[in-house]
Amino acid sequence: MALTVVSSAGHAWRLTERIGSGSEGVVYGVEDDRPLVAKLVPDPPDPAAYRRRLARLVRQRREPRTVRLLAATPPRAAWPMALVRTRNAGADGYLMTDMRHAYRPLAQLLFPTARRHFLPDATWETALAAACSLARLLADLQAEGYVVGDLKPDNLWVDARGAVGVADVDSWHFRDGAEVFPGRMSTPGYTAPERIGVPAGTPPESASDNFVLAVLVHQLLTEGLHPFAGHPADGTDYRSYDDNVLRGRCRLLNRLSVVLPSSAPPADLLPRRIRELLRAAFGGVRPTAAVWAEALAAETVPGRLRTCRVDAGHVHTVERPWCPWCDLADRGADRPGGRAGRVGPRVDGTAGTGQQRNGADGGRGEVWQR
Repeated sequence: MALTVVSSAGHAWRLTERIGSGSEGVVYGVEDDRPLVAKLVPDPPDPAAYRRRLARLVRQRREPRTVRLLAATPPRAAWPMALVRTRNAGADGYLMTDMRHAYRPLAQLLFPTARRHFLPDATWETALAAACSLARLLADLQAEGYVVGDLKPDNLWVDARGAVGVADVDSWHFRDGAEVFPGRMSTPGYTAPERIGVPAGTPPESASDNFVLAVLVHQLLTEGLHPFAGHPADGTDYRSYDDNVLRGRCRLLNRLSVVLPSSAPPADLLPRRIRELLRAAFGGVRPTAAVWAEALAAETVPGRLRTCRVDAGHVHTVERPWCPWCDLADRGADRPGGRAGRVGPRVDGTAGTGQQRNGADGGRGEVWQR
């Protein structure tokens, strides 16, 4: 039987197909001339508090700080538009913009196989633009007092130009007057170390979002590689990304701390400034989203990117004297635009032999690949 949702003002919408579900809610299509979807949360821990949270977010949609955030086209956030409840089942939820109308899931840009299928024209420049757009979005949210708390690929969207949008606004940490609505969610692999293992409902802070932003920037610029990926080099068993986070197992912090496959993109494909910021984010004073946005934008100015003369789909930083994607293709790695086992001249004019080169950060760039 089809579900119908009703707003407090008495407007009704018929729900159509089930689009997806998460840890708390289910998203449905909405029968409407506008691109809308409905998120229903059938069993929140505190139904009254959840309804109050949604009502405040709907009201904030008309406030200047939110109007500024939503002024872009397409919208950068799937903001709650109306509080609704199912007519029969009594589940609470809200209507929001259908991000599929203008975006694709971020995962379709992160990983080579999905990117080749869904975004075949995307290059490393697109990923760089997406990282910059994400940083700007988070900087704008932080400037208005919002903490995402559960920043992760599943909540993020991207278009063919690299513009990024965000969903699941109802889980954010925010204030409304004197009342605080704490963030409720976190996701393994996308949780700052100080939040790993803390009791559910512990309010997140902007610094936690800044840590996860760095994780996502790394993934965007290294074909989805998590910065804390890899088996412990000391021979202990791999447990999880979070375990590596807590123990500081990260190639950028200590290249001898983890073992990664030879198909992993090398660390020196990242511009030097970006590597410095990542190291700070994971092992020092975390750069803010605004700092990230400025640094990433600087990498997109004319003259900072180079296109491979062998494959126009290979774009990389000008700091790297030869094409890292051709190197990976020589090893048989699956790279968009690349041809495994390609034989021919590189950008630097050398033969495609797959030989190791010295990394820009000193030492052999492949030491961690044992």
